[in-house]
Amino acid sequence: MRQLLLFVVALVLASNCVAQANPGAISSTGVWQPPANLASSANKLCGNLSDGRKYADCFMAQMSKAGASTAAVNFTREFYKENHGELAIMTNFSHVGRIDIAWVTYPLHQPSNFGMFLVNGDPKFVNTEDLKQLDHKGMEQSFQFQDLKSLFPKVAIYPGNRDGRSWPNSQMGPEGLQFIVGYPLRNGCPLCSNAGAALFAWNFNANGKFLGTSFMGLTPAPLTSPVSSPQ
Repeated sequence: MRQLLLFVVALVLASNCVAQANPGAISSTGVWQPPANLASSANKLCGNLSDGRKYADCFMAQMSKAGASTAAVNFTREFYKENHGELAIMTNFSHVGRIDIAWVTYPLHQPSNFGMFLVNGDPKFVNTEDLKQLDHKGMEQSFQFQDLKSLFPKVAIYPGNRDGRSWPNSQMGPEGLQFIVGYPLRNGCPLCSNAGAALFAWNFNANGKFLGTSFMGLTPAPLTSPVSSPQ
């Protein structure tokens, strides 16, 4: 019993240390589910998106009026500053450890308006839908990918569905925490033949610094005949 008590105390102390070391960390307090009419209401009241910061400030004021907490508005404000003027709302959050996961909705993007970020590290926001970060070279040099190209000559990676329902696996990597994220493979266009999926590890060191990605492998394509991609 005494050992269990000591273990619980150690966990509490460790959590407090993390909170003190990173007092501005993103957390679940910033999660908010926006009403369906938020974007249309903001567009009527805030002018044009091209107005930049003026539009953004107005949009965040409409968030508050629609019931968003201060933490939710603060997340959108910080996201806007750190992500090239993009407006996003955090709709789901998972605390993992030194690095956490935040799912966002881009209320002004259609039809693909979801995103997933690895947060609270260095940098604070790492966008898993930034396909330029993927280890394309490692994938293209693999025997798996070479075999796949014989069936799907125009195979390419496309962004995944990051609606907060599919969670990446996290595990300890060579230098720290890593997240395994899957990406759909299609034969030439987003709606072309399903060629399976590519798995990549997003790697961080023990201090939370992002180290880049590494190719982990492919999942099999469905056992159907490939559909020709558009010419």
